Amino acid sequence: MPYEVKKKPINTQPLVSIITPSYNAEAFITQNIESVLAQSYENWEHIIVDDASSDKTAVLIQSYAGKDDRIRWVVNPENRGAAYSRNLATEMAKGDYIAFLDSDDWWHPQKLESQIQFMNEHNLAVSFTSYLHMDESGAPLNKRIKALPLLPYKKQHANNYIGNLTGIYKCAEVGKIMAPPIRKRQDWAVWLEAIKKGGRPAMGLQEDLAYYRVRKGSISSNKWKLVKHNYQFYRKYLQYSSIKSALCMLRFFSEYFLQRPKQIETW
Repeated sequence: MPYEVKKKPINTQPLVSIITPSYNAEAFITQNIESVLAQSYENWEHIIVDDASSDKTAVLIQSYAGKDDRIRWVVNPENRGAAYSRNLATEMAKGDYIAFLDSDDWWHPQKLESQIQFMNEHNLAVSFTSYLHMDESGAPLNKRIKALPLLPYKKQHANNYIGNLTGIYKCAEVGKIMAPPIRKRQDWAVWLEAIKKGGRPAMGLQEDLAYYRVRKGSISSNKWKLVKHNYQFYRKYLQYSSIKSALCMLRFFSEYFLQRPKQIETW
């Protein structure tokens, strides 16, 4: 059954800051922004940082920002990467909550309303949801990533169970969390830190409230290419010894091959 949402007037709703880095996303940014505009939860700001795109991404963003002042945007003078752009947007954020939505992904219209209510009812610092995989054209790939009902720090330390496009954290409890300067797995680091600072497990809302676009040639589409980045997460970000990092990778593979498949449904 869908999560039952209880409406609140907009003037009583906490502000949600939605963070979107973009780079050469003219094929996708319209659907991304439209999905935010379609939210039943209305008290949000959409902060889009364009990373010096060479296509018409910035023009499209500007056209939307000119029509709705909840959309805030900035263009990097030179390409700086997604982590830099997310951090810049996080610094700009004024919200009580921070959520993430990459430029090629989009949300269900009730995503924010359902999730903020879920967080309030369960007194959560961090939450996330289930989501669906789509192909580059936006067609369903018949694959669902189910959110774990409960995600403690130790479990998140072993593997990243939060889809970045689904996560929300409460700033009053965890502050503003900046992505570390590592090439990949910045989102893993952010959510691990959020759970740590929140002092209690994150909870997953068992609803498909976000849509993840699987891009052709994306490094994230080939999980084996990420093995070295997963090792560097422990070695460089958490600053573990090489031996401890290797042991963590054994736990990582155990989670990845034995536990994570339980959270994946295909049809």
